[in-house]
Amino acid sequence: MRQFYAHSKEGRPPDEWQPLANHLAGVAARAERLAGKFDAGPWGKEAGRRHDLGKYSDAYQDYLLHTTAPDPHGADSLPKTDHATAGAQYSVERDPILGHLLAYVIAGHHSGLLDGRAEGACLESRLAKRVEPWRDCANLAPEPTKLEPPGFLRSAFSARNRDPFAIAFFARMLFSCLADADFLDTEEFVDPVLAGSRPTWPQETLSRMEEALTAYVESLTRDDTPVNILRGKVRSACLEAAQNRPGLFSLTVPTGGGKTLSSLAFALRHALLQGLQRVVYVIPFTSIIEQNAEVFRNAFKRLVEEGLPDPVLEHHCNLDEGHETTISRLASQNWDAPLVVTTSVQFYDSLFANRTSKCRKLHNLARSVIILDEVQTLPVDLLQPCLCALRLLSQDYGASVVLCTATQPAIHRRENFPIGLADVREIIPEPHNLYRALHRVQVKDIGYQEDGALAARILAERQVLCIVNTRSHARTLFEDLGRSEDHFHLSALMCPEHRSAVLARIHSRLKNHKPCRVVSTQLVEAGVDIDFPVVFRALAGLDSIAQAAGRCNRNGRLEKGTTFVFRPEHTRSERFLADTANAASEVLPIYDDPLALAAIEHYFKLYYWDQSSRWDARHILDHFHMNSDSALPFSFSFASVAEKFHLIDDTGKAVIVPWGPKGRRLCEELRRAQVSPPRQILRQLQRYTVQIPTRLWQRHAGSNIELVHARYPVLVSPELHYDETTGLSMEGADGMALFG
Repeated sequence: MRQFYAHSKEGRPPDEWQPLANHLAGVAARAERLAGKFDAGPWGKEAGRRHDLGKYSDAYQDYLLHTTAPDPHGADSLPKTDHATAGAQYSVERDPILGHLLAYVIAGHHSGLLDGRAEGACLESRLAKRVEPWRDCANLAPEPTKLEPPGFLRSAFSARNRDPFAIAFFARMLFSCLADADFLDTEEFVDPVLAGSRPTWPQETLSRMEEALTAYVESLTRDDTPVNILRGKVRSACLEAAQNRPGLFSLTVPTGGGKTLSSLAFALRHALLQGLQRVVYVIPFTSIIEQNAEVFRNAFKRLVEEGLPDPVLEHHCNLDEGHETTISRLASQNWDAPLVVTTSVQFYDSLFANRTSKCRKLHNLARSVIILDEVQTLPVDLLQPCLCALRLLSQDYGASVVLCTATQPAIHRRENFPIGLADVREIIPEPHNLYRALHRVQVKDIGYQEDGALAARILAERQVLCIVNTRSHARTLFEDLGRSEDHFHLSALMCPEHRSAVLARIHSRLKNHKPCRVVSTQLVEAGVDIDFPVVFRALAGLDSIAQAAGRCNRNGRLEKGTTFVFRPEHTRSERFLADTANAASEVLPIYDDPLALAAIEHYFKLYYWDQSSRWDARHILDHFHMNSDSALPFSFSFASVAEKFHLIDDTGKAVIVPWGPKGRRLCEELRRAQVSPPRQILRQLQRYTVQIPTRLWQRHAGSNIELVHARYPVLVSPELHYDETTGLSMEGADGMALFG
């Protein structure tokens, strides 16, 4: 009998290649197991059995024989042979309706999920395409049984509850299973050593993590201060609520109440009790993700010393090489780790992506605990599609989702907010009582303040933090204070390594009761553990004001700290904050305490609930349609949605700054390296990057910005363009700063 192959090995004879039948069986078994987490095992199995049927063609087998070094993982590995369309066409022949769901998954398993109908590449054109003959050679027996929609999806097909987005989401999750299964099976054949590097987590991993976390928290809260006692009550409430069935939860804890570690305690206990597989901790701000991940690593340090692989996987763009290992690099591909710490951008953009590299991880959200830190930061214009995805993860895929914030309720369903999440269970029994017990700050509205008057107020305080809305305002106000060893500046114009060094000096001065006046952008508002007696906050959303107040009297050393809210003179450059600032302006005069839960609820009524025309401003949900009488019963525009859905719009382009001895050394190593520098150099250099507007980047590329190896932008003459206190500064001919 003729042997057909799935993958070759460079320099090895065909009898050492991977038989196609083995690959199809291996992928089918893996995909069946992965999809089984959401009761869709038969769908995963059939996707695996059919995904490479086109490789039974003579054309593909000839291609393998004449290709010296194919890349089996990428879409570019088979530039002259289409081996995915055959399985898609076969699936539609087997079932003219449901077969289209498998067709989307199989046709896109290398290049990505397609639009159903489009002028260019689309599923419709692939289904009509003439493919190389393959059927006479393929072993299709035994014939598969007819597929039925999983039980949780049946209502989405009904005329009464028709939900095309839910069906498209199922196709995306199935695509994730196939893409990951195909990659892992191929890797096992092509590079068994690398495949063997992937960790296998002992069954008791989560229980050992819970024990380690308990010991760590107890070491931090030995002092019976009033704040520590309340933090203990928060943690106890979390452990009690962990006994509840999986679903939607909210954790309403004022800033400084210990919600980061308490929410993790809930997640680990809940996962153990309910048989869930991992914890995914989603953080909105890249500037603080490293700090939270480091806290988690400290909690589990003992486990690593005992030989367990690091259970904390950081997945974000600023990861330092010191925290990256072969294991973490592999785990980041599909989030196969007990605790994943990632950004909101990575999380939500992946849920609406179409590329295999983005979607491989999605199946590991099923049967997981997803903690959404500062969940109220979701943009209004993408609110409905984001909430739809969260609802489905909880309702259909066995995930527990925790809405973790100091400013609830933001996204609960109510009469005037029908897109909100229903049946959300609050973990804290009496959030109002907890708020009153942790109330350590009075908020005062001091109205309009010009920079000169504001600087005078700041100088009158010995230890004070002032948070403004733009980088240009932070620099201007800092210069108005006058340079001094007592004065500090923090903004995203400073590279992360520089900011970390400045924060360490600020911590030291606060701890030693020395004068310390800080002007910062909002990057200090979440996760940065600093404690000032007085805070000034430029007008922004009420949730941002609450975060600023969380840096004031954070540890309860004073009877009351004071946070002053002011209206800055730079309103033209802050138009991007108009919606949140206007809503806050309406609420501030009404309430004696603008951070009380009633005030927060009023704020979100204005900001979220009364803006129904913007809930899906980019019409994401309009890209999913069903018509069983059509030749294309499921018209899903996966590729178009991926292009339109970006949680944060273009934030500019990066510039590498040779800051400090290590930064200069890394830039020199980059220059000396070959065209493809070592991964560890590039990873470390991410700690030395600053984002600037694309127009400025283009203006300075080739002059003030050198493109090393024609692709890595390094700042030229940092002594001229990078201030040791305020960071990057590129001046125009008129002397005005080029960016805000």
